[in-house]
Amino acid sequence: MPRTTNSSRGKLIYALTDFGEGSDEQIYKVQGIGGNTVYSISTGDVSAVVSDIHSPKVRPERRNLMAHRAVLAHLLEVGSVLPMRFGVVAANAEAVRDLLRVNNEAITEQLYRVRHRIEMGLRVSWDVANIYEYFVGMHPLLQEARDRLLALGDNAPRDEKIEVGRLFDRLVNEAREQYTEQVMEVMRNHCEEVMSNPTKKEKEVMNLACLIERDAQAEFERGVFEASKLFNNDYLFDYNGPWAPHNFVELDLKTPATAAAEEEAG
Repeated sequence: MPRTTNSSRGKLIYALTDFGEGSDEQIYKVQGIGGNTVYSISTGDVSAVVSDIHSPKVRPERRNLMAHRAVLAHLLEVGSVLPMRFGVVAANAEAVRDLLRVNNEAITEQLYRVRHRIEMGLRVSWDVANIYEYFVGMHPLLQEARDRLLALGDNAPRDEKIEVGRLFDRLVNEAREQYTEQVMEVMRNHCEEVMSNPTKKEKEVMNLACLIERDAQAEFERGVFEASKLFNNDYLFDYNGPWAPHNFVELDLKTPATAAAEEEAG
């Protein structure tokens, strides 16, 4: 890959690492957004993996998102990384170095937390044709309320319709909470850390993020299999990864100005 970097241009930051330490402009064998060279900028024992960018903003288009993910996937093969959210841009190379200097301690702590670890995702869904009818069949109270509405037809009061909808939502959320805790209890025995993320689809029971050792994917899969045995065929278990540990990075980067103001106030 040709070396085409410019220290004065804006820098799109993909991740923070410590495997490029002391080696500015280590070139990586992956293309960044816009086909640009991906390289490291280092300060002391931490590095930022960047590519040059002409604009202070980058559009969240599919090709750009895919390029961002490709860079992170490549870096994950090299070592431990702290992935940055999509679209983080610094003014130039010196601004990146300032960011690394000010946040060195926090970056180092977070890198230690995820060292030699990867993230796996686990989603569990209701594998049924109609989630509402499924819950009606599982809960006599909901069935009774639904049947009452059907009997009233067009004359059913709006308030009663709303109450039936609330009852359905409550039953779904209670089931999610109960089943999520059951699965997390199992997965904690097979993972370093487990956390629950919000569900995005009506049929989704849970959306878990699991932090595991890099070489422990078989152990993670055993955990998924063990958890799945708690459920019948109405539930679908789907796991994915490995990913950079997005959900396990707790890093609030300070700018030099913010750090200086805090120190002065302090």
